[in-house]
Amino acid sequence: MHTLSNEDIQMLTAFRHDLHRHPELSGEEYRTTGKIREFLSALPGCRILDLPVKTGVVAQIQGTDEEVMLRADIDALPQTECVDIPWKSSVPGVMHACGHDLHTAALCGAALLLCRSKQEGMVLPTVDMVFQPAEEGTTGARMLIDAGLFSLIHPSVCFGMHNWPSVETGRVVCREGAIMSAKRNFDIVVHGRGGHGSMPHLNVDPVVCAAAMIQSLQTVVSRNVNPMEAGILSINMIEGGSPVNLVVDQVRMKATVRSLSEMVLDRMIERVETIVERTSQAYECRSEILWKERVPAVWNSPEMTEEAIRCAESCGLTPVDAPPSLASEDYAMYRAYVPGFFFWIGSRRAGNDIHELHTPQFFADDGAIAHGARLFAACAARWSRVP
Repeated sequence: MHTLSNEDIQMLTAFRHDLHRHPELSGEEYRTTGKIREFLSALPGCRILDLPVKTGVVAQIQGTDEEVMLRADIDALPQTECVDIPWKSSVPGVMHACGHDLHTAALCGAALLLCRSKQEGMVLPTVDMVFQPAEEGTTGARMLIDAGLFSLIHPSVCFGMHNWPSVETGRVVCREGAIMSAKRNFDIVVHGRGGHGSMPHLNVDPVVCAAAMIQSLQTVVSRNVNPMEAGILSINMIEGGSPVNLVVDQVRMKATVRSLSEMVLDRMIERVETIVERTSQAYECRSEILWKERVPAVWNSPEMTEEAIRCAESCGLTPVDAPPSLASEDYAMYRAYVPGFFFWIGSRRAGNDIHELHTPQFFADDGAIAHGARLFAACAARWSRVP
């Protein structure tokens, strides 16, 4: 496999810094998409495939009949960056607080490695590189799939990775089993009958009903989930209210349930539906649940975990263990179509404090770019030889 020179690493780092300065929210990654296309178009043997989506890029390096998919996400978050770095976000209220700029640069680096290795005569599989938009809302993978991704490419295996700020740069987590949670987001709308606050007997107050629902829903994890299993139910937004003397007609809430176990998630969904329905009846309200698409758990098979460890070691990375996370990743959506493996790659500079994903203080070490590029490229080369 071709190696990255110091000049290559500097170029990829500058590319990452440019993306970091100009972050774009989910579905709005137009400049980012243009920069990726510009980078890949300059690589000999790399072609951009035509998928009818507004943002995101699918590219291919033609090789043998074997086909491997590599995926990175490209969107940013609605947060204000608090890290004082020269490449700090220039967009007010938007930052790469999850390191997707690093993932994008790493996959571009892998494309560079694979194209050069092929030019030098190395036999490689056909490699599909998917730069996915809108991961933060866990809608981007479904959008690409619905747009015809797997009619355009036909991989036999796919790989993804996420930087992990609690793991030091140069280390990688190759975890067997569930590594990130299944989830389902949902809205609850509670309908009452509004009127003047001085005449409560003539009104049906949805605020009181919503408050009772929130209290009751907290028992789902504490009383319906095996304490040896992981489960989360969070009501993260409540919207409704008025000036002091008016009872409103409607209250809306936004929430999520998630677990490492699909069976636990099923049970939690069942209990949510029962509690919302029966609480509404008790308070003489009417309610509806608006369920969003279910995202499966990210799961790594034992067989692929063994190979992933060997692959990481071949890149000079140190495999380490880490507990799973109840964060979700829509990379899991691809596994309904093709088996895959998901890495966590260390992104904490030695000696730095840990600042987790989705925080204004988040910082991902540039040193992880080259590690991610080598790991992506090594996966493509190695898996073409795995029966």
